[in-house]
Amino acid sequence: MTKTSGGIPGQKQPGEIYGIPTRVIAIVVIVVLALWFLFANLDRVQIQFWVFTVTAPLWIALAATLLAGFALGWLVKGRRDR
Repeated sequence: MTKTSGGIPGQKQPGEIYGIPTRVIAIVVIVVLALWFLFANLDRVQIQFWVFTVTAPLWIALAATLLAGFALGWLVKGRRDR
């Protein structure tokens, strides 16, 4: 037996598109755009930190920035939930 939200079976719930939650659709769209942006920037660049300089593909720097932003968002969300 499955738990339902009390709506009519087969009826679209608010916040869904074709039965898929809009949050999932938004996440997929953002991930696809981020990957497209990363792979569109394959040139090698110099990344200067305070003391030293590193030469690496731009996509690595962009991916590191994306992961750092994801981690910060996850940490802030965790503190907000408490």
